[in-house]
Amino acid sequence: MIGKAKDVASYMEEISAERRPAIEKLRRLCRRNLKSYEESMEYGMPCYKQDGALVIAFASQKQYIALYVGKKDVVDEFRGALPASSIGKGCIRFTKTEQMDFAVIEQLLDRAVESKSVPC
Repeated sequence: MIGKAKDVASYMEEISAERRPAIEKLRRLCRRNLKSYEESMEYGMPCYKQDGALVIAFASQKQYIALYVGKKDVVDEFRGALPASSIGKGCIRFTKTEQMDFAVIEQLLDRAVESKSVPC
């Protein structure tokens, strides 16, 4: 769902009731683990930027929840830890909320902060 929300709070209100708990938990993890990052809306979805570069974003798409990670080395590192998802170069797709392993997602967010690689 690429929404027309002007801010993240408005975006969160647009999420369907069945996906809202997972998206809210994902946002809490981002806010807690990406403290020095700026939360904003970019491309119609919540994003977390550091020094103006988009590093993490998420969205409730029609068929899945997407977690976008702008550091390919971090995505590659966690590829095997998220077997229930479909993973592209920088997008991790969860077709069912129960597939979301939030402990692994939190580790991935921590690693994204630690990684010295430049965001894609």
